[in-house]
Amino acid sequence: VQLQACGGGLVQAGDSLRLSCLVFGRSFDSSAMGWFRQAPGKERDFVAAIDWSGENTYYADSVKGRFTISRDNANNIMFLQMNSLKPEDTAVYYCAASMLADAATIMSHYRDWGQGTLVTVSS
Repeated sequence: VQLQACGGGLVQAGDSLRLSCLVFGRSFDSSAMGWFRQAPGKERDFVAAIDWSGENTYYADSVKGRFTISRDNANNIMFLQMNSLKPEDTAVYYCAASMLADAATIMSHYRDWGQGTLVTVSS
């Protein structure tokens, strides 16, 4: 099982980025997926989650209205569209896959994790 996150980079405040997470070696269309992030010196926090169908999504308050999570089950890929980026969004972003269909905001809900992609937002 492999999750590959990509799309991070260095941007300025107010810019947009789209992260992608490709899933290899496991069933994708029956699994909830999530994005978490870890800023330097801080714990890993929940960002967004999506259920197996894509119909139900969840967001941390800090990103609600700016970030959008989506998935393409036909191509085993999940996205995180990040708009109006702020310096406080700077972190390593991790994608995660659950063995369950329903999404959740806690790390323990997710079994498989990608390697992370760094997002740096300058002021």
